[in-house]
Amino acid sequence: MGTALAADGTRIAYQLEGEGSPLVLLAGQANSHRWWDPVREDFGGRRTITLDWRGTGDSDRPDVVYSTEGFADDVIAVLDDAGIEDADVYGTSMGGRVAQWVAAKYPERVRRLVLGCTSPGKKHGYERGQEIRRALAQADQAGRDSILLDLMYTPSWLATHPGPYYVLGDSTMPTYARGRHLVASNNHDAWDELPKIKSPTLILHGADDLFSPAANAELLASRIPDARAHVIPGARHAYSHEYQAIASQLVRDFLATPH
Repeated sequence: MGTALAADGTRIAYQLEGEGSPLVLLAGQANSHRWWDPVREDFGGRRTITLDWRGTGDSDRPDVVYSTEGFADDVIAVLDDAGIEDADVYGTSMGGRVAQWVAAKYPERVRRLVLGCTSPGKKHGYERGQEIRRALAQADQAGRDSILLDLMYTPSWLATHPGPYYVLGDSTMPTYARGRHLVASNNHDAWDELPKIKSPTLILHGADDLFSPAANAELLASRIPDARAHVIPGARHAYSHEYQAIASQLVRDFLATPH
């Protein structure tokens, strides 16, 4: 475990595991590094790097404006502190939005890029429907968790997997920080930057994802040079967990392919 210092003085906690070629794993909105706990071991033989977004985990929680571009700068601060010159980067959900900025702004730092269940954002991306937004906004915490679980996993999987469900967010976050994350993700817009990405890119998505519609996969693939999309039938937003065997193998195969 380490602590990097962001440009504005915010302390960003990060975690290193294993040895080998570095792989950065970027979590979803309002989540700490625990998002990756169920699948991190799938990337044994590599040095995995995770971090706690500002506002989560052991990182500082400043009550200031957050942005996906700013989160990308935090990722680079972590790599600098860890002495890692370049790495493969795999981001899911909001982590995929941040990963777009990392690859576009810092192309020399990203070898290969994997974007999971994510979107280019704003007016160009396909966003979840207003009925989902209203339901999440109006529900209490228990209701919100129930809605999120239905968006993340299929009923049959939930029936046989009682949790814990790390995708529900970091329960230690203050309310203001959770709101800052929501605004950062909602305001994401990397459309103009996507053609600047130089890294070979794999885009993964669940076919039945309503939280971030699957149409985003082909949209990103059409905008990023040297990118290809793979949509997993039957999967929802948490494809990387429920369809772990398929998804992790796809990522491993892609990262093992020579440049």
